[in-house]
Amino acid sequence: MLEDLFQSTSTSNVLLGAGFALLVVTFLYSSVSSPNKRKEPPGPRPLPLVGNLLQVDLKRLDSSLFDLSKKYGPVFTVHFGFKKVVVLAGYETVRKALVNHAVEFGDREVTPLFYDFNKGHGILFTNGNTWREMRRFALTTLRDFGMGKRLIEGKIIEEIQYLIKEFERHEGKAFSIAQLSNYASSNIIYAIMFGKRFEYKDPVFQAIVDRDHESILLTGSAPIMLYNLFPWLGPYIPAWRKLMKNVEINRAEIRSKIEDLKKSWDPDVCGNFVDAFMTHRQHLEDSEIKSSQFSDDNLLYSVMNLLAAGSDTLGNTLQWSLLLMAKYPHIQNQVQEELSRVVGSRQVRVEDRKNLPYTDAVIHESQRLVNIVPMAIPHKTSRDVTFEGYFIKEGTTVIPLLTSVLHSESEWESPHTFNPSHFLDKEGKFIRRDAFMPFSAGRRACLGEGLARMEIFLFFTFLLQRFRFTPPPGVTEDELDLTPVVGFTLTPLPQELCVLIRH
Repeated sequence: MLEDLFQSTSTSNVLLGAGFALLVVTFLYSSVSSPNKRKEPPGPRPLPLVGNLLQVDLKRLDSSLFDLSKKYGPVFTVHFGFKKVVVLAGYETVRKALVNHAVEFGDREVTPLFYDFNKGHGILFTNGNTWREMRRFALTTLRDFGMGKRLIEGKIIEEIQYLIKEFERHEGKAFSIAQLSNYASSNIIYAIMFGKRFEYKDPVFQAIVDRDHESILLTGSAPIMLYNLFPWLGPYIPAWRKLMKNVEINRAEIRSKIEDLKKSWDPDVCGNFVDAFMTHRQHLEDSEIKSSQFSDDNLLYSVMNLLAAGSDTLGNTLQWSLLLMAKYPHIQNQVQEELSRVVGSRQVRVEDRKNLPYTDAVIHESQRLVNIVPMAIPHKTSRDVTFEGYFIKEGTTVIPLLTSVLHSESEWESPHTFNPSHFLDKEGKFIRRDAFMPFSAGRRACLGEGLARMEIFLFFTFLLQRFRFTPPPGVTEDELDLTPVVGFTLTPLPQELCVLIRH
């Protein structure tokens, strides 16, 4: 899977060269920029046809944009081909835009690929009434099913027990925790969507989760960035063809599961997200309330959105946090000492978090350092706006650069170091930091943040209570590699760990 990803990424230079030739025709009918008397954000001078593509590293675009922000300021413009993009950098700038100007910066940029994914339906890649109604319904339903409450806590703990048994089966021998972590984290959101968990060896479940994971990696690759700029290149890009195949297969599998649930739907028994959607639609029809949003398409794509988003981020966070524990054993020691002292041998509960300040700090610092979604999902201005003295036109693509928030030298004492003290005061008490923004902010902030926070805390503490994580024999802590695999999210490199039962 990763070999295919790297091969497709290596074709980007060839495709870019081919794209230049094809762009000559387009250039006859377009211009790189148009004069505007109003003051627009500064930025590097774009080249004809390609804009600033040759001045950034598409394999680590967030780092390139962060470097540019140090030269051009917290609000600046870059050109990707003919596409003008405004980048927001730094905590204060990102917060002001997404929170204080939530409406103006609150639309989603629906790239060609995002449209391919959802065809204008669902939650993640929509705007207007579709987005408002689907997001509102999803939030209400997740809360009804216990997001952030004791009800869902029990389901998470049950799933962790299955993961613990799988880890124990390896008897301390080195193995990759990636797949099992992804399956366990996926099962939480799958249980909410479909009303049941799946066995890790279920081939259909495995295939859906693996395809989603591969698709998220491919979505952030250089060839797909090129496709979003020049969609007519799609059929010539292997990564795009692979993505479309993955989406088509997963769409068919999930539609089949939804249809099965529809057949057994009982309006008096609401056991999953699909049931809740059907019941709400029936209520609207009975009340003669007209709404075109509660369609089969919006149901299908909302489920697909929530499955992908709810699986990948938690699985990645879990993998990163355990890798960091193996790399920094002295920090692992302190976490386990606190767990033993405060919790002992009983089960951890969410309410224990307030009495586990060091453990909580380690979890927050893991999320800050690894920076899983470095550029958020791109936004778009919903209207003309003057922001920080600059005019930004309606419909402009906007990137809230979360890397510049989570790795800011002005916000964090040692931004590039794994340092749990970022979240501790002098007395060792946990402190909240405003610049901790891994879930983004404003109207488009992660709608499952409450669920994700609970999942991360419970998975991490249960596993650290039961196991010790170490590098494989012959590998030192220093040799564990924190270089990410860059996709739409940042994933740890494939590597093995030993999972030893604590005595």
